[in-house]
Amino acid sequence: RVSLEEVLQWSQSFEHLVTSKYGPIIYKTYLKTEHSDENMEFWLACEAYKKITSQRKRISMARKLFTSYIQPQAPNEINIDSPARKAIMKNIQEPTQSCFDEAQRIIYRHMERDSYPRFLESQFYQKLKHHLQTNGN
Repeated sequence: RVSLEEVLQWSQSFEHLVTSKYGPIIYKTYLKTEHSDENMEFWLACEAYKKITSQRKRISMARKLFTSYIQPQAPNEINIDSPARKAIMKNIQEPTQSCFDEAQRIIYRHMERDSYPRFLESQFYQKLKHHLQTNGN
């Protein structure tokens, strides 16, 4: 169960939110209301991708990330600039552990600058915080 302490830490920095136990799940739920939950999904998928040690699994996961988030008209297409997209398209045949790093950085900055401040002001976050302050966990 999420604690008041954890929820309060989220307002200290975006990094606190995305690296906490429940933050990514709750933030992704909020992003659904903004129709941008693909950003958090992609960021989390990149975190998992970087931990893959098997070349065969890396290639498979890289192709999934590419078809889901990167290629034009992808079902969950993320908003990244053309140079980042082109670099991934060039490297997708022989994907390295870091081939999505730039796209992940761009998405992290988008979330940190755009949706994170709105999240902190949202009824969604405020109600959760208030509920924990009045009812404990």
